Amino acid sequence: MNKAFVKESDHEDDDDLPQAQALPAGTKNYITPEGYERLRAELTHLMNVERPSVVQVVSWAASNGDRSENGDYLYGKKRLREIDRRMRFLTKRLDIAEVVDPKAQPNRDQAFFGATITYVDKAGEEHTVTIVGVDEAEPLAGKISWISPVARALIKAREGDTVVLRTPGGIDELDILEVSYPD
Repeated sequence: MNKAFVKESDHEDDDDLPQAQALPAGTKNYITPEGYERLRAELTHLMNVERPSVVQVVSWAASNGDRSENGDYLYGKKRLREIDRRMRFLTKRLDIAEVVDPKAQPNRDQAFFGATITYVDKAGEEHTVTIVGVDEAEPLAGKISWISPVARALIKAREGDTVVLRTPGGIDELDILEVSYPD
């Protein structure tokens, strides 16, 4: 099939994956030890397990003859590009990662990277969030990126403080109930 009819990129540097949040210019890629290990495990799995098995399928499919209408071959090549793109992304992120262990935080009464904070918003709803790295943020699980607006409002706050959060919907006040760190 002619590449003119296939919606694929010819660029090799397409490392802007949809789940990847960009880091602000001049900042470091802070990450917890658990997040770092999770990214390393994913990279290792892609290199040692997933990529070799897809390469085996692609070489088998290529040996079957006509590649232009061979679904296994076409899908396998596409999957290889996805795996290679993810591996490049993970390698770059791990190279610039700065591991910060929240267990070693000396100021445990103040909210910093790795802290778990419980707060109440002005609607009276209680929330518990943990400030983590960009690559390990899961807002629905209560893990927010250290560059998110909520985390920036909470950083350096202490129990009993009230911080101001500016949102597109207006200004919200958050009352800090508890700041804790893993032991």
